[in-house]
Amino acid sequence: MSDSVQFKSYAPFQHLMPEVAIQMPFTETIRILEKGFGAALYPALDPGKNVSSPVAGQRDTEWIKTANTVGINIRTIGHVWNIIPYALTLPGVQNAIHILPIWEPGVVASLYGPASWNINPEFYSKELAQHFPELQTVDQQLKVVINILHLCGKAVGMDVVPHTDRYSEMALANPQHFEWLQRKDLVITDNRSNLHEKVQALIFDHVQRNKSATAGLPLPDNAQVFFYDVSETDRLRMLFGDKYDYWGRLARRKAIVSLLFEQGFETVPATMGPPYRGIEVDPDPGALVTDEEGRVWRDYRITKPQKFSRVFGPLARYKLYESKDDNRNWELDFERPNHAAWAYACERYRRIQAEFDFDFMRGDMSHVQMRPEGVPHQRDEYYDLLGAVKQTVLREKPYFGYFAESFLAPPGEMAYGDECDHLEASFADSTLGDLQSEPVGTTSFIRDFAQYRVWLETRQFAPNFTIMTADKDDPRFDKFYLAGNEARYFIALFLTDMPSYMGLGFECRDVHLIPAPNEHYTKLYVFQMPDGAKGTRGPFQWGKNERLYANLVRQKKLADQIIPDIGNAQTRWLVAPDPAGRRKLIAWTQSDIPRYVFVVNLDTDNSIENISVPLPDDQTWRLFFAALSEPEDAVTDHSREIFMKTLIPGECLVFQPQQTT
Repeated sequence: MSDSVQFKSYAPFQHLMPEVAIQMPFTETIRILEKGFGAALYPALDPGKNVSSPVAGQRDTEWIKTANTVGINIRTIGHVWNIIPYALTLPGVQNAIHILPIWEPGVVASLYGPASWNINPEFYSKELAQHFPELQTVDQQLKVVINILHLCGKAVGMDVVPHTDRYSEMALANPQHFEWLQRKDLVITDNRSNLHEKVQALIFDHVQRNKSATAGLPLPDNAQVFFYDVSETDRLRMLFGDKYDYWGRLARRKAIVSLLFEQGFETVPATMGPPYRGIEVDPDPGALVTDEEGRVWRDYRITKPQKFSRVFGPLARYKLYESKDDNRNWELDFERPNHAAWAYACERYRRIQAEFDFDFMRGDMSHVQMRPEGVPHQRDEYYDLLGAVKQTVLREKPYFGYFAESFLAPPGEMAYGDECDHLEASFADSTLGDLQSEPVGTTSFIRDFAQYRVWLETRQFAPNFTIMTADKDDPRFDKFYLAGNEARYFIALFLTDMPSYMGLGFECRDVHLIPAPNEHYTKLYVFQMPDGAKGTRGPFQWGKNERLYANLVRQKKLADQIIPDIGNAQTRWLVAPDPAGRRKLIAWTQSDIPRYVFVVNLDTDNSIENISVPLPDDQTWRLFFAALSEPEDAVTDHSREIFMKTLIPGECLVFQPQQTT
């Protein structure tokens, strides 16, 4: 077991609205950091140094099972430096930062379609470079930001994405690590297992005709040597040129894309949901996109779709297994892993972790389980790529945790088999879950919450009490956040034995009774689309919900005050979440030494009348915090219970023993 982690609490901007915090003059933010950390700040500003993470001394990954994580899309805050003033608004109990994908994006500039292993240049901070001229690359800036986050007591996580952009530098430099198809209009004409050999030949012939993109780095004589014996570093330079020549690399990549497109070669698109395999061109006249060069791209569809079947045309998943019968029937042979592709992806992510000193990974699309039989009885190291990445990094960093993007859907619905079994088989430490997808207090919300508590106590992974994600900050999901937001935050902060996740912007999100303009939703900054239903025409617009933020600031201050007393204490339920989803009251304390009692009305429409909460002992307890009302009006004490005439909708209360005051 891990030693208990003592996270720092340094939140000098927590009283500021996030939008105000990131607009703080750079020099003022540096002054605040100097005041807080003194001379310790200066090593953090050196990208050649690692500032010790608050979890670096842990012997295992148990710490992430109680971490309270905040997800940050750098696009929403402008550039990488602005992570710091935003983080200074967070209380100590929100002790982990998940940075959404950091790599150069491909089609529609989707963060989840990385086009290379280079850090996205749009995240570059001119402000940081101006004040610290030695920080002239976005790589250096990101490293410094992670150093400062560690100094502030935050663990920092990266995305591990098991796919790339359709024509990423990874795919073009390593066709053998991906599946390919050949298409003519509405027909897939070839999807044989070794189709990558034709792609390799075309790419090598192209680079021979156009010469190496890097002077002094001559090409080998044949494609076999080029793709298998030359290091990937040199191969990328021969194909695309210097990593900092963004526009030159892009132009050279586009030239190869045009060549392959003319011949009908595309990477096989990534899919989601059973049956995963078996695709065809979608003949719908609307299922196409014409790009800026006039090329017509067709969408694909699953031939025998089930409920959650989906094809992601712009994305290509790594070729992790060979196919049966030369892929005639789109069947994978799980007995024949493509060892080179596994080694490639694992090593690449290991390097990224080592370079930037990340503490955990968020595994994108962790719910993908492609084996029809579910988790096999004999599971080997080639069962799950995300788990393999974690295990690779663990050899050097025993504290490197794995946060899984899995929604805990019923067995056979979003994945083959049982998602819980899959998460355990893939070494996931915690998982997202789906509490963010229901309004607080609904029957399904309470029922799922109760089930998550069962899994927390019986499974090897910890489900998160998820408040909101970037995916759910979308006009379609406004109804989830019309009420109960104080209660979401309260439970996330004070339920100390359960992890939580919050997407940036929740804390000041406006109530949208009707959809707001697109610029008000973080989901629409995961990609960049200038037009259409998902288009944005300017920077992200922060919510102006000062009332909500003021209420949450009170909770932040309370958390900084009392969380050091209870740490990661196990929960003793006084009124547990109702497995049937009907009872709207919950209450809990700490199982060993009860120091505080927490009470929440999950009903956001109605008060609860004449209720009693059993107390953990014979002490006299007093109410000292109420999230939405004046504490003095709320309660009278009775023997071994707290009686309340009225608990208003969405109210959250904290009690403590009388003698502690």
